[in-house]
Amino acid sequence: MRLLGLDPGLRRTGWGVIEAEGNRLRFIAAGTVTSHGDRALSDRLVELHDGIAAVIEAWRPSEAAVEETFVNKNPTSTLKLGVARGVALLVPARAGLTVAEYPANLIKKSVVGTGHADKAQIQAMVARLLPGAAAAITTSVDAADALAVAITHAHHAATRAKVGGIMSGGAR
Repeated sequence: MRLLGLDPGLRRTGWGVIEAEGNRLRFIAAGTVTSHGDRALSDRLVELHDGIAAVIEAWRPSEAAVEETFVNKNPTSTLKLGVARGVALLVPARAGLTVAEYPANLIKKSVVGTGHADKAQIQAMVARLLPGAAAAITTSVDAADALAVAITHAHHAATRAKVGGIMSGGAR
């Protein structure tokens, strides 16, 4: 299963693509979609839309996962992040992908083992879990975060499959 992880942001939206086969994960690609801060909000959202759509077209994931927004102290920043997150949810859904959402603390706990891990810890664990991703994540913490979202989705998809198999097997 090819998975796309997205770490939404208005200036930079990180993306990461992995393949998951059972417990095995393989790095495919990662990067960042950027928007120009000097443009109107609507134009910036188009830039994010087009960038994410290009990633989906290029890498053909079968599912996507997006990090849930945390609440900032600044309501204007929170609102802008929310609209960027809306684009990150919309584009894969319009492409026909199932889109899951995960809170930041769950992503950190899934990848690092603690819900309050910092960016450096996430980068280190992503590099360890996905050999070959080091170059992509050392140049972009947003790409590392997006790969962490994809890893979390892979782990939870594997858990859902096991529980589904147990539940559908039932007692005879």
